[in-house]
Amino acid sequence: VTGAVPSCRRYVAGGRCKSTAKLEGKVVIITGANTGIGKETARDLARRGKVIMACRDVSKAEAAASEIRAETGNQQVIVKKLDLADTKSIREFAEEFLAEEKELHILINNAGVMLCPYSKTADGFEMHLGVNHLGHFLLTFLLLERLKQSAPARIVNVSSLAHHGGRIRFHDLQGEKSYNRGLAYCHSKLANVLFTRELARRLQGKFQRQVEFTANSLHPGSVSSELVRHSLVMTWLWKIFSFFLKTPWEGAQTSVYCAVAEELESVTGQYFSDCQPAYVSPRGRDDETARKLWSVSCELLGIQWD
Repeated sequence: VTGAVPSCRRYVAGGRCKSTAKLEGKVVIITGANTGIGKETARDLARRGKVIMACRDVSKAEAAASEIRAETGNQQVIVKKLDLADTKSIREFAEEFLAEEKELHILINNAGVMLCPYSKTADGFEMHLGVNHLGHFLLTFLLLERLKQSAPARIVNVSSLAHHGGRIRFHDLQGEKSYNRGLAYCHSKLANVLFTRELARRLQGKFQRQVEFTANSLHPGSVSSELVRHSLVMTWLWKIFSFFLKTPWEGAQTSVYCAVAEELESVTGQYFSDCQPAYVSPRGRDDETARKLWSVSCELLGIQWD
């Protein structure tokens, strides 16, 4: 039995990013980097290059950043305020970043909310859709030119296996007719996969060499993190089954892999889990839905993104 425990734990831990790639002189933005997977992603990438932690809770983020600076010896770990539930905050963050930084090589759209009771963002979007999809959609749009100028560049969108349970309900995107917080999360994670797919398709058309610019999404695994804080039942289950959950460090491995692995230099529009390509649901491969979601997202955000 003693032999079975470590091997079971190893199975749960999943894939590891083996790349030792350095990011000297490179700039990385990670959203939601003050806790969980985001914090561990920041910790790893801080050993390689400059990291900007884009977080809603600045004091929590500063505490995480000083811990990471002390541990890695990298003073270029910087905290910036970003509230993805407010497009004004997203625009302010982007404006400040563009004024201060001449380059951006990696954007990791990691932040997310899960199982929220029905609520709306500052702009009236349903919270899961607003934060997990629309917030990152707008952020990516605002930073895209800087990423292009800094190419080769990568965009990494943290989705979830939960995308299998999602559907894009165009007739009720804001969940006003019917709302289930578990499904709302699934819908938003499917939106992440579709956004990545359509973004990769559009970027490929723009560049002769697709190596320049990649966009991939991923499932981090079932991770023991604060993401379930809105649900007492899930918090309780997470505690009971913690042995079968990944640690935040294990959960961050695929994000790090998508950000730095040399073999992914020209891989785009893919979905990964445990540091390898993974199965995408049929809904996540529907190009027509992806295109429609793109134009509806632009409409909702009042932007033109061709």
